[in-house]
Amino acid sequence: MDVFEAIKNRRSIGRVKPDPIDKETITKLLEAATWAPNHYNTEPWKFFVLTEDGRRPLGRTLAEITKEAMEDPSSEENEKKLKKLEDKAFRAPVIITVAVTPSDNPKAEHIEEVGAVNAAIQNMLLAAHALGLGSIWRTGKACYHPKMKELFGLADKEEVLGFIYLGYPDIPQRQSKRTPFGEKTVWVHSDRSYC
Repeated sequence: MDVFEAIKNRRSIGRVKPDPIDKETITKLLEAATWAPNHYNTEPWKFFVLTEDGRRPLGRTLAEITKEAMEDPSSEENEKKLKKLEDKAFRAPVIITVAVTPSDNPKAEHIEEVGAVNAAIQNMLLAAHALGLGSIWRTGKACYHPKMKELFGLADKEEVLGFIYLGYPDIPQRQSKRTPFGEKTVWVHSDRSYC
């Protein structure tokens, strides 16, 4: 698949089939991720591949985090909400949790370490699309909660940057639009010319 085609046609796919994904395919995605640009070659990424019952702790943690904000978690309505949250970890046969593990290189800026991991995630999403997989990058407040760091055994400076849900698409590919780049681009021709 042409890289420009992949960039333009990749979409977040939130509904996938329960069919398993073979390990060889998953390793291709992880390999693609590791070729992302990273300043000073710090390679500040870490991946956790969740399959089968390995997804259950994520679901429980999502529910625990939500439970903290509930006035009465034991109400029938809230118990249903919490169960639904736990089940969210089973919406895809594979979830790859991606974390940033910042380097102790004093020249490495934290924002660049995060940017490198985000680039690794984009590589993974494009590779998944090229291999016929559906994927969606999920984040949100729970992603950055201390309990999530604890679940994945992350140290102080490390943090989860997202969950990549993967599977074979169970919905038709959607079309999308983007604002033309010209509306968000400034061409600088000299030190006084902005247009």
